[in-house]
Amino acid sequence: MALKEKAAYLKGLADGLDFDKTTAEGKLIAAMLELLGEMTEAIEEIGENMEYLGDYIEEVDKDLGELEEYCYEDDCDCCDCDDCDCDCDDCTCLACLDEEFDFDDEEEEEENE
Repeated sequence: MALKEKAAYLKGLADGLDFDKTTAEGKLIAAMLELLGEMTEAIEEIGENMEYLGDYIEEVDKDLGELEEYCYEDDCDCCDCDDCDCDCDDCTCLACLDEEFDFDDEEEEEENE
């Protein structure tokens, strides 16, 4: 049974007792039942807000995950190097540059001269 249903049930029980709402005790019971109804509505509203915020956080987390995957993608398609940390438009990987320009051969030629 939901809170709202329980509050309505208690109000129905109190109405069924046919208590006198003009006495001090009757006024107290009526005020407590009114407060109970208001608290029930407030708690249900908080629950709805929490559900909305939970869904919203899940969407933001999903979007952030996609953004992180896009920005921090580790796979490089421009070379086969395992050490490459390039942006794939202009490869600046030292291992790739060493293969492309073959620095070792140039250094050997300079040493031989």
